[in-house]
Amino acid sequence: MLAALLFLIPASFFVLGMVRDRRRLSNAIWLGIALVMLLLLLADVGRDNPVLSLPLAFGFLLAVVGLLLLPLALLANGLVMVRREGRSLGNLLSLLAGLALLGEMAYFGWGILQPNDWVRGSAIGLFLVSAYIAFLFVSLLLYSVVYGRTGRRSGFDGIIVLGAGLIGSRVPKLLANRLDRAMRLYHRDRAAGRSPVIVVTGGKGADEEVSEAFAMREYLVERGISADDVVMEDQATTTDENLSYSKALLSERGHTGRVVAVTNNYHVFRTAVLSRNQGLRLQVIGAPTAWYFVPSAFLREFVALLVRNPVVHGLACLVLMAGGLALTQIG
Repeated sequence: MLAALLFLIPASFFVLGMVRDRRRLSNAIWLGIALVMLLLLLADVGRDNPVLSLPLAFGFLLAVVGLLLLPLALLANGLVMVRREGRSLGNLLSLLAGLALLGEMAYFGWGILQPNDWVRGSAIGLFLVSAYIAFLFVSLLLYSVVYGRTGRRSGFDGIIVLGAGLIGSRVPKLLANRLDRAMRLYHRDRAAGRSPVIVVTGGKGADEEVSEAFAMREYLVERGISADDVVMEDQATTTDENLSYSKALLSERGHTGRVVAVTNNYHVFRTAVLSRNQGLRLQVIGAPTAWYFVPSAFLREFVALLVRNPVVHGLACLVLMAGGLALTQIG
């Protein structure tokens, strides 16, 4: 009974948050807590039921194996990213995360066997901190999938396409995917009798020959979109500016109905959170991304969401670290 109640409480908060606003960051946390409680509930129910206990034991074994293989998978992905995309910090994230996980596992395995209480306590504390970060990561990853697969897919008056880097003046595949998704939305609403406009947004980078907005507009017009239905916003340099400047342009032109922003799938939920923080009423839809690019890209999104609340997460990590140290002192 208690296990069922512990599941129903976070599940109820999750459903309520989804109904109120799907862009709430807390929805991801409630989803993660509800899933943990669900696993505990299933374990409690299946304790004396072999029909449930065997699949649960197998699932637990797979989770352990997956956890042990995760650092190696991140290292492999990091090497692919460096080879294909270069050695920027963003492209190195999966490689660095894999090294950090291997280091934490090695330190925990070594430290937990040491006679010194402080060494054992620090090993336990680092394990708890890693578990906390892993919980947040998995919660945000799962909720990003939930958010990306729910909501409207048509009925928009404005379609905002967020910019991404150019190669000189050429639209690369990553950005082309966003534009192609926007065109599908545009044609779907045109077929339904609506008259949506597409806002292409993005300024000119130091290594770019033209603004992102200009290159995006040319891409759309070359593929049959009427130039009258494409609005350029060529000043923005961040996602926050992409959203606010584009929404202002739509309002100036009298487009005050439903608006959707299009970006790549790994960037969807953070864009939704930013739009909510700005008080903008819009939905975000994702475009496909090359498989090898997703891990590093989502790690960037995860870090960007974490640093929005540095005090909360910093205090949580300090408490967990202190708890690990305290456990060995009590023992």
